[in-house]
Amino acid sequence: MRIGIDFDNTLVCYDRLFHRVALESGLIPAHVAQCKNAVRDYLRREGREPAWTELQGAVYGARMAEADAFPGAIEFLRQARDHGCELFIVSHKTRTPIIGTPYDLHAAARSWLDAHVGEALVPAHRVYFELTKEQKLARIGACGCMIFIDDLPEILLAAGFPGHVGRWLFDPDDNFAASSGVKRFAAWSDLPAVLGLRAPAAA
Repeated sequence: MRIGIDFDNTLVCYDRLFHRVALESGLIPAHVAQCKNAVRDYLRREGREPAWTELQGAVYGARMAEADAFPGAIEFLRQARDHGCELFIVSHKTRTPIIGTPYDLHAAARSWLDAHVGEALVPAHRVYFELTKEQKLARIGACGCMIFIDDLPEILLAAGFPGHVGRWLFDPDDNFAASSGVKRFAAWSDLPAVLGLRAPAAA
C-alpha cells in the first residue's frame, strides 16, 4: 500500500512552538492558549496580520527544528513501514516566506524530516514540497497513493484530488465533524487498526 501524508499540521504539530516564538517576540500576552490558531486569532483581532505572516516564516524557517511531531505520528510511520507500506510526504509549501527573512522553508522541512523521521521510513526521493495546491494534487496522483492523509478538508475535497485515492482527514480538535466525503480520525494511534496494519510476526 502506498500512503501519502501531508506535512504541516498533519505530521508536524506547531502549537507550542508558535506560542513560544510569539511570546518571545512580544506579540502576545502569556494568557493566549498554547495553540497555533489561538495565536493567529489573537493577532488578527489586534489587526496585526503582517505580524502573523512574518511569524509563520520564522517558525517554518529559522525555528523549524524545534517543532514537535504529533503524538503517535512517527510510531505510525514505523508500523506502516514494517507492514510493507511505501510512505510519501506531499506538501504545499512556498520556497521562502511571503514577507520577512527569506529562509529556505523546503530545506528547513527536509532537515526536520532527517532528524525526526529518517531515510529508513521516508526516503528523500519520496518527499515532495510543491509550490502550489494544484501541483500538490497532481503529485498525490503521480505517486500512486492509495490513501492520502491531510488536515484540510479543502485539499481532500478539491476538484483536482485524484478520484481513486482514499481521503483521510486528520482532525485532532474535532473541527470538521460536519465534513462528508472523507474518513476522519483524531489520533495517529487510532490509524493502524482502522487501516488493518499489523506488524509482521516475528520469525
